[in-house]
Amino acid sequence: MILLFFMAYRLSFISKNWLVYVWVSLAMAISIFMTLFFGYIYFALFLSFFIGNIPSKNGFITLYIVHLVTTIATINIGFFMKFELFLIQLPFILICLIGVILLPLNIYNRVKRENLEAMLDHANEKISELTILEERQRIARDLHDTLGQKLSLIGLKSDLAKKLIDTNPDVAKTEMNDIHQTARTALKEVREMVSDMRSIRLADEMIWTKRMLAAAQIEVIIEGDPSQIDTSLLIENVLSLSLKEAVTNIVKHSRATICKILIMQSPTELLVQVEDNGVGISQQRKESTGHGLKGMSERLEFMNGSLEILESNGTTLIIRIPNVIQQSK
Repeated sequence: MILLFFMAYRLSFISKNWLVYVWVSLAMAISIFMTLFFGYIYFALFLSFFIGNIPSKNGFITLYIVHLVTTIATINIGFFMKFELFLIQLPFILICLIGVILLPLNIYNRVKRENLEAMLDHANEKISELTILEERQRIARDLHDTLGQKLSLIGLKSDLAKKLIDTNPDVAKTEMNDIHQTARTALKEVREMVSDMRSIRLADEMIWTKRMLAAAQIEVIIEGDPSQIDTSLLIENVLSLSLKEAVTNIVKHSRATICKILIMQSPTELLVQVEDNGVGISQQRKESTGHGLKGMSERLEFMNGSLEILESNGTTLIIRIPNVIQQSK
């Protein structure tokens, strides 16, 4: 009977599905028989250990209740029949009964906690991978925004200097000096961005925006004072990058002659509107991959902002970011 019990006990561990309950039931029957006739109450402790390792909550509760009820019933029958072995082993029987009550619960909770910790470790690994991927995407977007605008400006000024080098050498020399300064600025921004120290103020970005549009011979009309914007540096950085991308698209693809920029802060939101009289966003998307607008939308979404694109006699980009209400002291 002892060999048969441990065979059923072993098969309970290695079996799957309904066979588990068959072998556990057989082991329980043997445990009841051995307890009543030989006082082997400690078989119930082996079963308690196995039941605590059952992963299914319903299966655990069912077997735990059945095992507890049958063990208590077997002990009561033994005392009712006044078996001498039960009277001699009374302290040990009480200890075994406490083990039958507590052991499955403790083991089940420990196994569940270990599984949750393993899942948490796996989730942390996935988060680390996603963080690395997001950081790569952020660096790619920032490189696109930073180098894209500066290299476009260098290209425009190079073309202008090439045209003026014979007719107006002095102006051509000025443009070449601007190219040199722009290249140095781009290098400085890239170094700061790589070292994760880069931040852009909206007022500073507006200066580059004016120079960019002037080099492309696009008239710029600005409404609102970017230096009066009262918000966090993070939001201002996002607005600056979005403005940079919008102006870069205008210079590269819109073929516009006028660009209007509106910067306004209301009690509820920050608004930046960029309007041009070019060919329209539909034509621009045919000429570009659209990664810039996608990156702009991703940044704004992170700040709970929104990007609205209107097409009527040109293109209008409306950028909105809700204000963060700071409680005063």
